[in-house]
Amino acid sequence: MRCIVLAGGPHDAIAATTPNAPNKAFALVGGLTLLERTLVPLRSATGVSTIRVVAPPSAHASPVLAIADEIVPDGEKIRDSLRSGLAGLPPDEVVAVWTSDLPLLSVAAVDDFIRRARETDADIGYGCLEYGVHVQRFPEVPHTWARMREGRYCGGGAIAIKPRALPLLDDFIERLGAARKSPLRLAGLFGWGLLLRYAFGQLTIASAQTRASEIVGASVRAIPSPFAEFAVNVDRLSDVALAERLLASANA
Repeated sequence: MRCIVLAGGPHDAIAATTPNAPNKAFALVGGLTLLERTLVPLRSATGVSTIRVVAPPSAHASPVLAIADEIVPDGEKIRDSLRSGLAGLPPDEVVAVWTSDLPLLSVAAVDDFIRRARETDADIGYGCLEYGVHVQRFPEVPHTWARMREGRYCGGGAIAIKPRALPLLDDFIERLGAARKSPLRLAGLFGWGLLLRYAFGQLTIASAQTRASEIVGASVRAIPSPFAEFAVNVDRLSDVALAERLLASANA
């Protein structure tokens, strides 16, 4: 499967920990950049055919990008970077899109996600992780959890998408952004029944998938991972020290 790695974004507090890093993807964590810690397992996975990295033009000479097959420029927003990453790819082919801040990503987690994404064959596949899988390995790593009838879930480090579905996803994101602060507009988008079932932890994954598919106009499916490292990322400055402790423990 073709893989896209999103390594764009602004210079932030995480990037500031490493001289000349344009953004957090190029920040050092445990002696290697976050981007390298993502690219190496992708490169080693048997399910990966090619890797395209979306990165700032100022970083295109970075040695770590030699791991990739192709480098394309990032955009102002994440949707612009996603559009750049998917440009020119076959519209009906499932592509795996990865974040670039996965310090503990493993080859096994990569191959598992690609296999599940291929079997699911959805227009949009949302990588996720169940609470029990996470807490068994990384109880000290915080996440924001969505409470479903089947359990609690958080987002993972990748999505799967067919390039032709991107305009539909863009439109949904615009509508969600416009409605997010208004309960009435959210209800108009999702329906009161779905929102109430979610609020009381009674919404099933199947129902959420069905409604999301109706709203977006494309098939949307959850892709749960059995690998806890799939959802360990670096979002805040405090996450750097935590990731380094986890890496040191794994290498001990």
